Amino acid sequence: MGKAIRLVRQRRNLVGWVSASKMPEKSILPPLPKSEIDALAAPLARGRVRPQRISKRGLDVTSALLALFLLAPLLLLIAVLIWVGDRKNPIFRQTRTGRYGKTFRIYKFRTMRVLEDGAVVQQASRMDARITTIGRVLRRTSLDELPQLVNVLKGDMSLVGPRPHAVAHDEFYGREILSYEHRFTAQPGLTGWAQINGSRGETPTIEHMRRRIELDLWYIENQSFTLDVRIIIRTAWTELTRRTNAY
Repeated sequence: MGKAIRLVRQRRNLVGWVSASKMPEKSILPPLPKSEIDALAAPLARGRVRPQRISKRGLDVTSALLALFLLAPLLLLIAVLIWVGDRKNPIFRQTRTGRYGKTFRIYKFRTMRVLEDGAVVQQASRMDARITTIGRVLRRTSLDELPQLVNVLKGDMSLVGPRPHAVAHDEFYGREILSYEHRFTAQPGLTGWAQINGSRGETPTIEHMRRRIELDLWYIENQSFTLDVRIIIRTAWTELTRRTNAY
């Protein structure tokens, strides 16, 4: 019980630090100094958090390596088809916000004619004219997300966690939703609790994003190795049966 209470107190302290931080120009939040991260981690070394992170990282690396090996021919084919379409780089890179507010470059197969990565990033919508022909297929099947397996191997992302948004969107929703920044206490994921519960794709209203954040925060408070496995299986099932609202 004592360890659990300490964990809650430390998480609340971290959340308070995140909420009170001033946003810099190039990051939604300043990254925590390594000394502060170590200070937070040290008291938890004997508890459940460290083993949980080790098992989570093991699942991430093993699954990402296996997926990249098995899907290598498909990834190469997709890259060639995108390049043949307009002779441009098939990989799209965009700045996203990771754990503790640290930014990183996310990888995706390019599905649009534009490469937005600045102060204004327009969300994709149904029948969006910016999406290429092959891009529509990739987005509908979520195949455009597969290059993020490299982000998982690099440690920028996990297989499961809150989906990272464009920095411009983080700054906007961070001002509109009080609890938005709490999601930065977890590593962003390739899929997440919000996504398998129908909260993915465009967020046309603040309430749509608020619902997503509620689901993200539920995951952060309840994350475990078993829950991650369940989310991965449900994600695969959803994609295979096309029960998704991606576009």
